[in-house]
Amino acid sequence: MQAVILAGGFGKRLRPLTDNVPKPMIIVGGIPILERQILWLKKYGAENITLCVGYKKESIMSYFGDGHDFKTKIQYSFEDDPLGTGGALKKAREYTHGENFIFTYGDIMTDLNLDRLTETFNLEYLAAMAAIPLRSPFGIVEMQGDKVKIFREKPILHNYWMNAGVFFFSHSIFDLLPERGSLESITLEKLALEGRLKAVRYSNALWRSVDSHKDIEEAEKEFEYVRPVEREIGVRMQ
Repeated sequence: MQAVILAGGFGKRLRPLTDNVPKPMIIVGGIPILERQILWLKKYGAENITLCVGYKKESIMSYFGDGHDFKTKIQYSFEDDPLGTGGALKKAREYTHGENFIFTYGDIMTDLNLDRLTETFNLEYLAAMAAIPLRSPFGIVEMQGDKVKIFREKPILHNYWMNAGVFFFSHSIFDLLPERGSLESITLEKLALEGRLKAVRYSNALWRSVDSHKDIEEAEKEFEYVRPVEREIGVRMQ
């Protein structure tokens, strides 16, 4: 299986951590987010991983190299100017070898089962999207009449679903991607309107998008700590 990770973001809300490294290289639970993603993808058989890089790309390339130390093949698609999520993915076309592939964003931490996403895919669709229950960004107050009964701090709303940012794409998706612009509002919206975007529900998967310092704190509590391992090539981030 092959995979593409969008890893070129600036991560402005995570400054000063992202002054010297891109957001996917922020350490969470002992290792960079991006390394955690690669280990997760490898678990489901990803042997060919393309990293779409831009901002501070040198730190990613020096850390992962060609993937040999991670027992996978890693290659790089360069985004010299911001192209949007659709444009950045389109540039990676040459590395996907005409096959279907997993796609995700470089700031997501999850343990969801990728086999469910790939095994249920069929020719009726051009894309399958992992959907997870919506986590409220706010605390919720439950009331009976005018009386407050209970506070629920940022509960998971199981009746509402959100895009988990993990996809299985047909290679034909490249024909619908913009040279510059949004994957979500241009391509995925079109597929949804045409009935060619499938949702696969994950009710109990761990999932966290790391967009703020608070997200890092919460992810440290939710995800297992992984001890860094010294490698012959590259320098470990501290």
